[in-house]
Amino acid sequence: MRFLEACIHTPLAKALGWSLMHFLWEGALVALALAVMLFLCGPAPARLRYALCCLAMLAMPVAFGLTLAVTLPGPHAAAVVAWPPRAPESTGDLQVAGSGSGPLAERLCEALPWVVPFWMAGVLVFYLRSLGGWMAVERLRRTGVCAAPGEWQERLHRLRDRLHLSTQVVLLESCLIDVPVAIGFLRPTILMPVGLLMGLSTEQVESILIHELAHIRRRDYLVNLLQKFVECVLFYHPAVWWVSGLVRAERENCCDDVVVKLNGDARGYAAALATLEKNRWSAGEPALAVTGGSLMKRIHRLIQQPTQQPERPRRAAAPVFAVGLLVVSLGVAVGGWQTRTLPDGRGSATSTAPVPAIPAERPQTRKPPATLVAQARPAQNPSTPAQAKPAEEEKLDTEPVTPYRKWMNEDVAYIITDAERAAFKNLQTDEEREHFIEQFWLRRDPTPGTPENEFKEEHYRRIAYANEHFASKIPGWKTDRGRIYITYGPPDEIESHRSGGAYQRPAAEGGGTTSTFPFEQWRYRYIEGIGANIIIEFVDPTMSGEYRMTMDPSEKDALRFVAPPSLPAAAVKAGATVQVLGNGAALLAVPLSGYGNHTVNVLFRITSTTGRPVANFEDSVPGPAPSYTRFVSLPAGAYRFAVTLKDVTTGVLAKDDLSFEVK
Repeated sequence: MRFLEACIHTPLAKALGWSLMHFLWEGALVALALAVMLFLCGPAPARLRYALCCLAMLAMPVAFGLTLAVTLPGPHAAAVVAWPPRAPESTGDLQVAGSGSGPLAERLCEALPWVVPFWMAGVLVFYLRSLGGWMAVERLRRTGVCAAPGEWQERLHRLRDRLHLSTQVVLLESCLIDVPVAIGFLRPTILMPVGLLMGLSTEQVESILIHELAHIRRRDYLVNLLQKFVECVLFYHPAVWWVSGLVRAERENCCDDVVVKLNGDARGYAAALATLEKNRWSAGEPALAVTGGSLMKRIHRLIQQPTQQPERPRRAAAPVFAVGLLVVSLGVAVGGWQTRTLPDGRGSATSTAPVPAIPAERPQTRKPPATLVAQARPAQNPSTPAQAKPAEEEKLDTEPVTPYRKWMNEDVAYIITDAERAAFKNLQTDEEREHFIEQFWLRRDPTPGTPENEFKEEHYRRIAYANEHFASKIPGWKTDRGRIYITYGPPDEIESHRSGGAYQRPAAEGGGTTSTFPFEQWRYRYIEGIGANIIIEFVDPTMSGEYRMTMDPSEKDALRFVAPPSLPAAAVKAGATVQVLGNGAALLAVPLSGYGNHTVNVLFRITSTTGRPVANFEDSVPGPAPSYTRFVSLPAGAYRFAVTLKDVTTGVLAKDDLSFEVK
């Protein structure tokens, strides 16, 4: 089940879900356009009507493919990202009262990826059905057949010359069929029922053979393959079946026109078709039968008798249905497209904490495991902001602590959006605040309409667990481990080294044996919006029980190199690292734990191997901070990464210069 959920929450599944939904109106629009063109053509030649139908059939998978290409995230969709990411903002959540933000459309957005497995199952069923049809056709070619009399072989050869058909065609009689059929493209074969050559007049049999030869000359077998492909992939749309039916009908009309053009006896050919109507082929049309399409309409067309009046409403039913489907699906698609999904949880149904969004929403491959990175300061502490705040916010922080301020700054500190926080601060009365809190939880309830709010219950359970298990000098919910646990839920695996000591480093970290501080590694199989196989490392460098999140593998190394005081400032190495995560993403990091409480100016510079500037980042990081990191998206190529650190207090510089390659 977890594997299915991980697959469902990939960008490809979301893009497929959107594409399947958008094809509802796209397919209806194509069908409507075809209906209008056929109406304007009127009694046009069958070849023109057939070409229009084939064009519409081809436009359907093209529209689906283009939509899928548009909805898939681009190869360089990632931007520079700093950790921790903020929770996704939703302007629709700002209404304090009566915020009906389209629950139907929101549920549709959440359910779209779950449509994909059912669609894939349907595609598999239809392809298996088609495979069974092709196997049955191949069986007809080899079982229960015998060569037709030499006289008819010669007649077939003459008819082939009249049609200017150079392909060799085999004529066989079969005891397993009731009507003539044409099979194959590279080695075409015409199968005639046993006794049919003797049961019809010579002119009628020749007309039937001309019809089958016309299928072969026109290469209708290839168009039939395209039809089967479209029908299997887009089976759920009625417009696909309507257009496919028109293609088959007009294909038969085209071949009928060839027969009439060569023989000139339309009524005699119509009589032959009427005789064959008694024994219709019904094998799902993997082969091309002379009785394909609507036989009665073909007979009426051949003898130039108008189609009976009761059939007209039925002919117009499909375009009318397409118009209705177009209107409905457009409304649903536009409404769903404009509505952002509610924050999803990960794991089981009870694990429903929202997942912060990162612009690069692509799961990482398992080649190496990805690692979440700490910001350039410890876990966010709402009561002690790391940066100077505006005067208005400082005033709010000095106000007495009330249950409502505690709710905003503690209970929901990690899941409330900036927009929601600003809206909550602007409320004037306790009644408005109570209503806001009620709506806040209601918007995140995965099962609205039930007495329980599973999201709220799971959120407070996580807070209680964090306070019980991760508390040190500060409450557990304020620690890095508490923040990650509350935000993403319990990890799938934990590797704990609570006593530190001897540790065998993996080859990726240089190998060898070292001594470490206490540390833990948490592994998440999948995190929405971040990736798959995510490993988060926490280190307790002070041995006080307060674990800090880090991305620097050397952070846990108790024997890591420390520059001696006599070493010239210019010779101090910054210890920078570059980790290429795939999909054009690179992780730049530099440790800052050695600077203590000092503020450090950080300058990152990325250039090509020829010295062309690619990106520059400059920041000032107040201490204490374990490390400073940046995500950056780069095209494939080789790069140089230069970093300069300046201790603002002492003026000491540390530099590093690394080369790396993005593939």
